[in-house]
Amino acid sequence: MSEPESKPANHSGPSTSKPILEYIALATIPLVLVLGNSMLVPILPDMQEKMGISRFQSSLVITLFSITAGLIIPVSGYLSDRFSRKGVIIPSLIVYGAAGVLAGLGAIWNSYTTLIIARAVQGLGAAGTAPIAMALVGDLYKGGKASKALGLIEASNGIGKVVSPILGSLIALIAWFAPFFAFPIFCVLALLAVIFMIKEPPKKEKPQALRAYLKQIKNILQEKGHWLIPAFIAGSLALFILFGVLFYLSQILEEEPYNITGVKKGLILAIPLLGLVITSYTTGALIKKNGTAMRWIINLGLLLMTISLTLTIFLSTKLGLFIGLLTLSGIGTGALLPCLNTMITGSAEREQRGMITSLYNSLRFIGVAFGPPIFGWLMNLSHKATFITVSSLAFLTLGLVFFFIRPKGELN
Repeated sequence: MSEPESKPANHSGPSTSKPILEYIALATIPLVLVLGNSMLVPILPDMQEKMGISRFQSSLVITLFSITAGLIIPVSGYLSDRFSRKGVIIPSLIVYGAAGVLAGLGAIWNSYTTLIIARAVQGLGAAGTAPIAMALVGDLYKGGKASKALGLIEASNGIGKVVSPILGSLIALIAWFAPFFAFPIFCVLALLAVIFMIKEPPKKEKPQALRAYLKQIKNILQEKGHWLIPAFIAGSLALFILFGVLFYLSQILEEEPYNITGVKKGLILAIPLLGLVITSYTTGALIKKNGTAMRWIINLGLLLMTISLTLTIFLSTKLGLFIGLLTLSGIGTGALLPCLNTMITGSAEREQRGMITSLYNSLRFIGVAFGPPIFGWLMNLSHKATFITVSSLAFLTLGLVFFFIRPKGELN
């Protein structure tokens, strides 16, 4: 089987004289994206109570946002390839933040309809943020520096997931709907960072006609689809499990026998995510262009997810042990994602990179979208049914990845 490739480019370093500031600015984009979802997870039970809605309706606050983003991401990817990355990211952040204010107003007005519509609009804005940032990293850096930058983006995503449950719980002490209004502030900060700290390299070729562009995307998928599609599936499954587990924990911690709420609940939710963020950054810094290492790390990450999720079927009565197993699953996810990011980002030339990374991120968002409602439905059956299902999915994905994603040696 042919291996994933990363095409050489004319430059190998940052496009500015201040790479640290550029790294920081890039990291704010996935950070602000994840805050828009994960910061709301701790307040979902409060939302159910205050607005008089069901568990399923509260899960739609995450789901509709993510589905809208997943559907629109390929469009954003095409626009970023045709025009510029910053030309898509900047207006997307503005829409994202403004819709956050509207969602907060919907919560104050006790209008579930307004809240849901605002969340869908936020999804439109989200489609042009982190997925396009991933393509921008591919434009700015090559080789080992690209792997490190992509690991930083995944780590920033993870840091957002670690901080957001705690931050959401703290801000909710003011009022349960306060996190909706806090989020646009982070959007403004990210917007300023992108505008002033990132210098996008100029395009060297004129934009392609849509038909020729789509034909090249089709050619990439025909040539490399045997490993790209399993990579897309693996990334989607990882996010499905991650957000499903967060939703699951947020619900059960407030019930008997735990009765854990507020900031303490936020701290517990952050523990599995801390394992993810540390592993993501470490993996991204170490893999560089080593295809053999990527293959083994991907397989080991999925194996760790499968084993830990399987053990939760039988070892869930003690909260500390249960959280420990979910943290091991988070570590497996943190090992998996930077490797997938590096291979997928390097699978296409700059002119098609936005679309390829957008297709990948679209499936990741769909994974996020279906995590909470499917976990909520499985919870109504039983704890065992929930974790038998997700551990089986992890095992099947491990088999798919083992046989079809097989990079060797140093990727070109």
